[in-house]
Amino acid sequence: MAMDAGELQTLIKEALPDAHVEIRDLAGDGDHYAAVVISESFRGKSRVQQHQMVYQALKGKMGDDLHALALQTSAPE
Repeated sequence: MAMDAGELQTLIKEALPDAHVEIRDLAGDGDHYAAVVISESFRGKSRVQQHQMVYQALKGKMGDDLHALALQTSAPE
């Protein structure tokens, strides 16, 4: 089952309201995305912790509705 890029962005923004989120559909199939997420919430957190925060925002859809997500996360400069 595929996921719409807008839904993906909405889920991330709900969990991280201050985030700047860019979503790119890598294969045109709604199953493989790349996301850039920049949020002040990431400051002081490791890259693994940042990615975990994004995966938590997806509410279990990773691996089900969404097959692959290439993540780039950071705090604002």
